[in-house]
Amino acid sequence: MAQVMAVFKSIVNFYKMNVTRENIDALNATVRIDIDKADYEEKVEKKLREYRRTASIKGFRPGHVPVQMIRKMYGTTVLIDEVNNIVSETLSEYIKNENLDILGDPIPKNDGHIFDPEKSDQFSFTFELGLAPEFEVNLNKKHKLTRYLIEPDTKMIADSIDSYTRRYGEFITAEAAEEKDMLKGIIESSDGSVKNDAATLSVEMVKDEEIKNSFLGKQAGDTVEFDLRRAFPNDYEIAGLLKKQKDEVKEFQGQYSIQIMEISRFVPAENNQELWDKVYGEGTVKSVTEFEAKVTEEIREFFNRETEYKLRTDARDLALAKTAFELPEEFLKRWLLRVNEKTTAEDIEKDFDHFREDIRWQLIKNRVAKDNEVKITDEEILGEAKAFTRAQFAQYGLQYVSEEQVTSFAINFLKNEEEARRIAEKVLDTRVLGLLIDAVRVDEKRVTPEEFNKLFGNK
Repeated sequence: MAQVMAVFKSIVNFYKMNVTRENIDALNATVRIDIDKADYEEKVEKKLREYRRTASIKGFRPGHVPVQMIRKMYGTTVLIDEVNNIVSETLSEYIKNENLDILGDPIPKNDGHIFDPEKSDQFSFTFELGLAPEFEVNLNKKHKLTRYLIEPDTKMIADSIDSYTRRYGEFITAEAAEEKDMLKGIIESSDGSVKNDAATLSVEMVKDEEIKNSFLGKQAGDTVEFDLRRAFPNDYEIAGLLKKQKDEVKEFQGQYSIQIMEISRFVPAENNQELWDKVYGEGTVKSVTEFEAKVTEEIREFFNRETEYKLRTDARDLALAKTAFELPEEFLKRWLLRVNEKTTAEDIEKDFDHFREDIRWQLIKNRVAKDNEVKITDEEILGEAKAFTRAQFAQYGLQYVSEEQVTSFAINFLKNEEEARRIAEKVLDTRVLGLLIDAVRVDEKRVTPEEFNKLFGNK
């Protein structure tokens, strides 16, 4: 067991510490920091003088409290704080100066050296370190990935157009009920014990075909009687129909009636200029053919995003599979237990495989980025933030927001430091995965959407 001795001179502070590192193995080490009175005495005295100038103690004017009283009241607390500060700074600087690539954070180790100012003016602190492994990422043209190609078919295009017509459709008042209509009216039981004056009944949701047919053709003002449980066997449906809690309707059954006050029918928008302007902006599309082409382009872009995501995921998996190295797993488990107060050792064991994969990928990503001198620019970060912003707008049906609005939202979004770090990490992921994909052979394969979805299902 090799032992490396090092004496560290702090750049920041005017003290000298004895720092000793013991390499347990390639992935684990301990660092011991020995502190003498001379290392902290001046700092402690300075802090106590500050306390004396500002202390508010009954019977004494500020700045005139006896030194011994200040020392008795605050001496131990100040000493502990200053020693802890010195240890923290020393350890941090030592790790930096020695170029130690550590995982997690140093863990204090109880090795018999007790921090007790009442018994000694010399202290020792020992910390466990988990060291990052040495490895290389060697993907090359012998390794293969597949880029899947999906072309939209006629049904997909028709379904997307239908989705747009429904999105911009509207409800109208109909004269006679049809299967997909909503009936608004007064529902009550035959004995009058249950009544809802503002009920909405979906004809399509009626389970019994005979009862369903009894609603067809009815008009406002008509009354239809029906068996409640035959029409709606589900307690949730009955509760919604009668505006009751689910537990309240368990015993509800028998004959009910609805007096129809209004028949509401959903009518999809027509596939015309008005619809095209609503979807893509005024004048962008001017014919059915252009509309279909635009929809086809959207579907193709969606598939391209999905297949590129699959390719990047496969590249990540390939790098993980072909890059072998060990981790200081026991250290990492202890560290995880220490930094997650509400987590048990059993929880850590259960989730450790996932954590191991994440940290292995982080190390591989950093190695590839370092080897290829990858530098993330502000422009790349802003570009990714803008792409994220556009996706957020699209979720709310706002596909064509101005560039100025997108940029403004993205800039404000990046003011959140946590979100900015997440965006930067995503950019780094994309850059590194691009390098890995370029390093290997990529074959193309045409698949149907169903075949592609199965690939995801097997992941």
